[in-house]
Amino acid sequence: MIFSRNDEKFHRIKGRSFLLERKYLKAVYEIVENVRKYGDKALVEYTSKFDSFDIMDNFNLSREDLKVYYDRLESKLKKSLRIAADNIRDFHQYQVEKSFFIEKQSGILLGQKITPLEKVGVYAPGGKASYPTSVLMAAIPAKIAGVKEVYLSTPTVKGHINDTVMAAAYIAGVDKVFRIGGAQAIAAFAYGSETIPKVDKVVGPGNIFVALAKKLVFGVVDVDMIAGPSEIIVIADKYAKAALVASDLIAQSEHDEMASAVAITDSEKLAKEVEKALKDQIESLPIKNIVMTSLKDFGGIMVVDNIMDAFDISNELAPEHLEINLNNSLDYLTYVKNAGAIFFGENTPESVGDYIAGPNHILPTGGSSRFSSPLGTYDFIKRSSIVKYSRKALMENAEHIINIAESERLIGHARSTKLRVQE
Repeated sequence: MIFSRNDEKFHRIKGRSFLLERKYLKAVYEIVENVRKYGDKALVEYTSKFDSFDIMDNFNLSREDLKVYYDRLESKLKKSLRIAADNIRDFHQYQVEKSFFIEKQSGILLGQKITPLEKVGVYAPGGKASYPTSVLMAAIPAKIAGVKEVYLSTPTVKGHINDTVMAAAYIAGVDKVFRIGGAQAIAAFAYGSETIPKVDKVVGPGNIFVALAKKLVFGVVDVDMIAGPSEIIVIADKYAKAALVASDLIAQSEHDEMASAVAITDSEKLAKEVEKALKDQIESLPIKNIVMTSLKDFGGIMVVDNIMDAFDISNELAPEHLEINLNNSLDYLTYVKNAGAIFFGENTPESVGDYIAGPNHILPTGGSSRFSSPLGTYDFIKRSSIVKYSRKALMENAEHIINIAESERLIGHARSTKLRVQE
């Protein structure tokens, strides 16, 4: 389980997000095209085929239906979800952008207008696992940003829909839930159908079929990200507790066989202790196969010469989650270039961010934290530039406009300015 940067496993971890794409892309393309062409008819057929459920007369749930699920939710869990929702709201309020105007000399007015998206579709998984907190993380920032209508789509497998996910949808302010899963749900949000409205953006986690469907419909509709399997890097030194490092690796590995959980340390002693702790803790798990497969294929422990090497590797992998379990951990923030979310100190496991802290847990995966960010209120708005020139301002700048337009051989552009200054 201990490996190095030169091992084949390291390169497999870097490239794992591409492993499944070729295998499933053709099937997902067919689903998306059929939904685009045949609308509800295709949705009914796919839901029957994949989920063994007839949605013909039962496509959606209203706010009133969601309240029934909320009311019957066990009180302790209801309280926990409410606290999580409050923390998510408190954090995301700080992200809200406002329109602004700049008045310059000579009658020039510049600015930016912020406009919320009209309709957003949130996807909630319902296969191997269901995540009510992902509903909170997706829908609450959308509502804070001012999105008028937020819809949720989630599978109804053999007639069963997840009660806690429905309660979370109610807490988050979701307007309507559609009982559809997989690539077909993404296609329905992108193109619309007789029953499902076409939205402006689709967000939320899902399996490989959902991720590939997002990739195919991007451009017709906006998407949050093309998310792959979950991942974590734990950077730890000799002062770290092996049992805690091992538990955090297991916590990430239990998501999926394709999940990646890697510890990086400059202590050979800690590496061996973590390896032993992993074996001990895995032995006591009720379900071991997923964790064992994930760690065998895409996880383990790396030993480096010094901690700075650990940050070099982490920045190269650009993980979804990064735990810094070092003495004076905050002092190392400056060395982090690429990470979706960063957790500091032994008392801040990644699960804190998953469930209760408030910052978004819908994060870039597969190395995409090199260029993208966690989901936020900024994902649910549009920015429009505002430009207004007085005649005096146009006269003062006309020569420069004409010079540049003519240099680009765009004579019509130049003429549109010349005609105004010659009046």
